[in-house]
Amino acid sequence: MRGGGRETGGRHDAYFKGKVCVITGAGSGIGRALAENLARRGAKLALSDIDTEGLAETVRRCEQLGAEVKSDRLNVAEREAVLLYADAVKAHFGVVHQIYNNAGIAYHGNVIKSEFKDIERIMDVDFWGVVNGTKAFLPMLMESGAGHVVNVSSLFGLIAIPGQSAYNAAKFAVRGFTESLRQEMLLGKHPVKVTCVHPGGIKTAVARNATYAEGIDGKSAASMFDAKLAMHTPEMAAQTITEGVRKGHGRVLIGWEAKLLDAFVRITASGYQRIAAVVQRPYQP
Repeated sequence: MRGGGRETGGRHDAYFKGKVCVITGAGSGIGRALAENLARRGAKLALSDIDTEGLAETVRRCEQLGAEVKSDRLNVAEREAVLLYADAVKAHFGVVHQIYNNAGIAYHGNVIKSEFKDIERIMDVDFWGVVNGTKAFLPMLMESGAGHVVNVSSLFGLIAIPGQSAYNAAKFAVRGFTESLRQEMLLGKHPVKVTCVHPGGIKTAVARNATYAEGIDGKSAASMFDAKLAMHTPEMAAQTITEGVRKGHGRVLIGWEAKLLDAFVRITASGYQRIAAVVQRPYQP
């Protein structure tokens, strides 16, 4: 689904039409699909990515759809750069309504084999990148009177598995940070809605671009993900996200597997950990 037609037409566009939407990690995958989806809905876009070539292609597609676009190279782990970027977006558009903290990277490695720097890198991008974007834009979203924070966690923000300790830590942290923020906005009666997104297996380049601890065959791991786990298109993910955002949902699960595993963890509690360890054993180096 590319987000066109009735799903993004008529009254469904009212929540997005004319709104200024900021998307990090917009150079590919879910970020690009979100940008195109929101462009069709009439939003104005502030797009960023560390990948300038991919970002340029996203910008081209969105401008063809008639969207007004501001694009910038941005490393979300660089706090001062994110703060300056937020000011630049506000200066350009005059207002900011929505922030989609989507940028992220992947890493595979157990705690024993992972270096401190590997874990820190994942936390810097996947967690602190979300915090930086949220903190930088939140005052502007409150000022707009109709703000929305959308933070992308993961299926691995719902369930932990062996070999993903760093990624699990970051994505669980995003979940906790976002759910607490939502409660704070409700408690303070601030005009900002908050949504945490948990994608399942999405066909993006994240697995192929992941880094790995010593001894792990990264190519085989990426191939297995693409062949067995990547079941949904970025366009499907973007459509699910924007519909969840439009409806004001606090949590958006993408894919049947995300919903199934969320229920599985709720039912089994900590018991799921032994099951996951047994299931994952053949894939551990």
